[in-house]
Amino acid sequence: MESLHPRVRLLWIAQGALAAIGLGVGLAAVDRWLVDVPTVAFGVIVALGFVLGVAYAVRRYGVWRFEIESDALYLERGVVTFVETAVPFVRVQHVDTQFGPVERVFGLSSVVVYTAGSRNADVRIPGLTPERAEKIQDTLRQLATESDATDAV
Repeated sequence: MESLHPRVRLLWIAQGALAAIGLGVGLAAVDRWLVDVPTVAFGVIVALGFVLGVAYAVRRYGVWRFEIESDALYLERGVVTFVETAVPFVRVQHVDTQFGPVERVFGLSSVVVYTAGSRNADVRIPGLTPERAEKIQDTLRQLATESDATDAV
């Protein structure tokens, strides 16, 4: 199975750092208006949040995999709960490539595959270079067009 581009780790680490900063701002608000939080505890909590965010990002990158077979798109991901997904091409409605502002900073993009159905009707492959995302989008479109209605799971 194929892994994501290594730069996505930096993106996820940055998101974890922002979450730790948000935690710090929240603690500062609690300290100011509700309860006096000791400075040492404040620092330890923010540092622990940052370390956990980095560890989560690294582990998330380590388990995220995808593969395009002749019949379906297969994904494996998840840190706390491991999820394996198979998306039969006969269920694919359309495929988008997304370049969010934060992703663009890191030179990354995502492919979103929309499927028939209401529950989990889309799957996202993050952390791709724009060139790789376009190739995946074209491949998925072609395979979805060629799929036979009898292929559905």
